[in-house]
Amino acid sequence: MKGNNAPIKIAVIITLIIIGLIVALVLISNNNSGSSDGETFDDQPSIEGQPTLGDSDAPVQVVEFGDFKCPSCKAWSDNFYPQLVNDFVDTGKVTFSYINVLFHGEESTLASLAAESVYKQNPDAYWNFQKALYAEQPSDHNGEWVTTEKILEVANSVSGIDTESLKIALENESEMDEVNKDSQLVTDFGVELTPTIMVNETMIEDPFDYDAIKNAIEEALEGN
Repeated sequence: MKGNNAPIKIAVIITLIIIGLIVALVLISNNNSGSSDGETFDDQPSIEGQPTLGDSDAPVQVVEFGDFKCPSCKAWSDNFYPQLVNDFVDTGKVTFSYINVLFHGEESTLASLAAESVYKQNPDAYWNFQKALYAEQPSDHNGEWVTTEKILEVANSVSGIDTESLKIALENESEMDEVNKDSQLVTDFGVELTPTIMVNETMIEDPFDYDAIKNAIEEALEGN
């Protein structure tokens, strides 16, 4: 009897192995297809009053939570921001907004105050100022480099900025409410790393995976 049962047991084992492999393949497939996604929230970050590029009627919103003192943010700005603008912002599909993060203390706060002050003074000059400020970030990012003098030097190199007005705004911390608003958004969305990229309500797991960002945008476009 034992000998007669052996082929049945072997068949059952083989069947279970096959089922296990199929389940594993399905799980791997599902994980890969969703690997671009991190946490999904009920709402998108509010971009009211935030520096924003693109058509206000664009169907998809992309937000970067960034810190001017963060070397990874500089790398993202240098390598991925231009591609995102070319692929999706300039084509009217996406708006792109920047929200300040203050993970590096006083220098992050000062840089954010400067950026917000420039944006209030001349929104068209904001993105050039942002790029120029990132360009000043030294390779030794732990050293102090964000100073009022450096900010004014950078602002002087960007057309459309009144450096005297900017200096007064920094002295008075006139845009601190805007910086605090950003900090509240950082808390509300549990931002722990910079840069953090959100596509509508979804936080991208790896901000340096451009394909993941692209896929999330295209999925959001299909849903509209």
